[in-house]
Amino acid sequence: MQSYTIGQAARLLGVSPDTARRWADAGRVATHRDEAGRRLIEGRDLAAFSVELARSGDGEQDAPYTSVRNSFPGIVTAVKLGDVAAQVEIQAGPHRLVSLVTREAVEELGLEVGAEAVARVKSTSVHIDRV
Repeated sequence: MQSYTIGQAARLLGVSPDTARRWADAGRVATHRDEAGRRLIEGRDLAAFSVELARSGDGEQDAPYTSVRNSFPGIVTAVKLGDVAAQVEIQAGPHRLVSLVTREAVEELGLEVGAEAVARVKSTSVHIDRV
């Protein structure tokens, strides 16, 4: 499972690293330290926290959220696999994006809850790139 540094988590949540650090210090999201002493957040924990954060509206409301060519970097929060199709949800800061893709695409990209991914929106289609 992928882990994220405080800085990476902050970028995915759309907040400053200081805010992410304060949330970790307050126990709002679990962290552990790697061999180098850096604090890390497990992907699944970050995914769950990002959904909770978006629902509560508790974030840096004044932070600018931009989309460069409709690109939304975020974290996979849910994957529902069918026989042929799959539904993938990504939380990108305050934005929840849902994409219907093939099961094969999910498997080839290795998409799972907690994985970093980028949702690209074109018209009414959402495309996902694994980071």
